[in-house]
Amino acid sequence: MKAANGGGGMKGGDVESGGGGKAAAAKQVALVTFAIAFYASCSSLMLIVNKVTVHHVPAPGFVLFCQLAVSAFVMFSVGQLGIAKVDALEWPKVRAFIPVACAFLGAIFTNMKTLQYANVETFIVFRSSTPLIISVLDYMYLGRELPTLRSWASLVAILCGAVGYMATDSGFEVRSYSWALAWFAVFSFDQVYIKHVCDTVEMTSWGRSYYTNLLGLPPVLFLMVVFQEWTVLEDQVWSAAAMGVLGLSCAIGVCMSYSAFLLRANVSATMFTVVGIMCKIGTVVINQVIWDKHASANGLAALLVCLLAGTFYKQAPRRGERAGGK
Repeated sequence: MKAANGGGGMKGGDVESGGGGKAAAAKQVALVTFAIAFYASCSSLMLIVNKVTVHHVPAPGFVLFCQLAVSAFVMFSVGQLGIAKVDALEWPKVRAFIPVACAFLGAIFTNMKTLQYANVETFIVFRSSTPLIISVLDYMYLGRELPTLRSWASLVAILCGAVGYMATDSGFEVRSYSWALAWFAVFSFDQVYIKHVCDTVEMTSWGRSYYTNLLGLPPVLFLMVVFQEWTVLEDQVWSAAAMGVLGLSCAIGVCMSYSAFLLRANVSATMFTVVGIMCKIGTVVINQVIWDKHASANGLAALLVCLLAGTFYKQAPRRGERAGGK
């Protein structure tokens, strides 16, 4: 994956050629490269860790509450200690981030519910099909151009790989796919709206993460009540393994939250989505080693096609950039 403008492959953030010149462009490329690497590491691990966590603690809402609470506390502490700037709570920013928190929460919760009833590959397939719709939403609402023919081909190849996987999925479950479809709708809104807020509300990545995690706590408590998770927690055996994976998921959640906002601020919504899919290559490798609920060899081959196809995606520029020679 390439993070610079020019050449082939996936492109990084909005590197502007004016103003700061080559030094500013190089700095932006380095930032995007770091953000991609950081986010990729967290994302590749998070899906597996969440799968293991809900296996030991079968209460996704409670797991999510712990992750949000720990992340909000860490972000607040970072600001109080002067390690980084974390935006204080202000009503205009809170108002803008309430939908962010709800969308973020909905995407993660439906993600966890999908993982509770389906294997990891099933979820990856649904995620692999999202760039097609998000690229159109990028054009309609976020001022991006439509993808080039090469990028459309890349996104269609991702979808074809996903369809090929579904044709071989012997573990089809109506309930699991219903949760996956719910996740698809919430995730598409989440990607576009959060990018809109990143573009229009001046805040640091630490501040955005703090707001999102803190504002997500009340809704997740409501979801815990709706799904009656207290009945599960009453019978929960808090073994060392359960405590360990829950703590690990919270730690990765902190890194995941910050790295996601850092990357979102520097790339398009579609690019962010495609990067997320590429991260799942690492997830598949880890899953093959530690999990026993796999797709067939043909199914994994189809999945590999849709993952590799993403490497040919090139981020669409903002409208007018091509005409301006950027």
